[in-house]
Amino acid sequence: MKRTAVVYYSMSGNTEYVAKTVAESVSGTLIKLTPKKEYPSKGFSKFFWGGKSAVMGDTPALEDYSFDAENFDRIVFGTPVWASSFTPPLRTFIKDNREALSGKEFACFFCFSGGGADKAEEKLKKFLEIGDFSAILVFVDPLAKKSAEKDEKIEEFCKKLAEE
Repeated sequence: MKRTAVVYYSMSGNTEYVAKTVAESVSGTLIKLTPKKEYPSKGFSKFFWGGKSAVMGDTPALEDYSFDAENFDRIVFGTPVWASSFTPPLRTFIKDNREALSGKEFACFFCFSGGGADKAEEKLKKFLEIGDFSAILVFVDPLAKKSAEKDEKIEEFCKKLAEE
């Protein structure tokens, strides 16, 4: 079995829900990214500042986290979709660890309420400088609008990761 890190940022809990489920299923290590300055989480400010930061390609300072790329064969990224992009904390992580991530296998999952996951996927691939992900999962509010069907999608994603 591949040694897997599940690296994620979550604001409303949807991405964290999937990240924890995936990490548990594949015996992976959870790495939660937390910006030193949190984004507003309510109202217009939430969408304005988060979207602006994603569009501008911001790389916010992160709280300390433990990550040694030598310990992992595969990295699974989890992110909400903001303004049709992946979140700035993920951008910071990749930028800070770019050299160490070289040669790793990548998978990802996206959580959103609106849309733009396909564009976010393309932007993440381009930023990682890769051709494709070994597995991809896209969700509309997997925790906020929990269902057996969504849990089955997570299970299928985990099975695909376990096969590799």
